[in-house]
Amino acid sequence: MAIRLEDKKAIVAEVNETAGAALSVVLADYRGVTSGDMTTLRAKARAENVRLKVVRNNLAKIAIKGTEFECIEEALVGPTILAFSMEDPGAAARLLKDFAKENEAFEIKGLAVGGELMGPEQIDRLAKLPTLHEALTMLAVVTKAPVTKLVRSLNDIPGRVTRVVAAVRDQKRDAA
Repeated sequence: MAIRLEDKKAIVAEVNETAGAALSVVLADYRGVTSGDMTTLRAKARAENVRLKVVRNNLAKIAIKGTEFECIEEALVGPTILAFSMEDPGAAARLLKDFAKENEAFEIKGLAVGGELMGPEQIDRLAKLPTLHEALTMLAVVTKAPVTKLVRSLNDIPGRVTRVVAAVRDQKRDAA
C-alpha cells in the first residue's frame, strides 16, 4: 500500500520527536505474533510509558537522523518494532523481554542506550536497571544508614554510663 508523501513526512517527524525524547530503544522482529498479542503488548506499553512504533525501515532510518539512536540504522532490517522508553530506560527492555518469553515468535534484535547499539544478549543489562522509584528508595536507604548509625552511637553513650553507675552501685551494695 502506497503512502503519500505528506503521510511519510508526518511519520518521520513523529518518530524523530519520539526518538529525541526517549532514553532507550529496543528493536524486535514481530513476525508470527498475532494481532491480539500485539494489542496486549501495546496496552502494556501504554501503561509503562513505552512508545511502540512499527515503521518502514527506510522511514525509520530517516527519522533517527540527528538523534542518539542513529546507531540502530544497521539493525533496521526486516520487520521491526521500535520500543522507546520515555521515562525509565529499562522499561522497554523489561516489557519486550517478558513478551518474548510468552511469545516464541517474537525476537529481540538489539537495543540502544546513549548512542551505543547493543546486541540482544545485552537485554538483561538494561532490563535489570532499577525504576526511578526503586532508585530513589535505594538512595534513601543509603543516605539514612550513616544517620541511623550516628544516632545509635550517641544513644549508646548514656546507656554505657548508666550501666557503669549500676555496676558500681551493685559492687558497693555487695561490699557492704
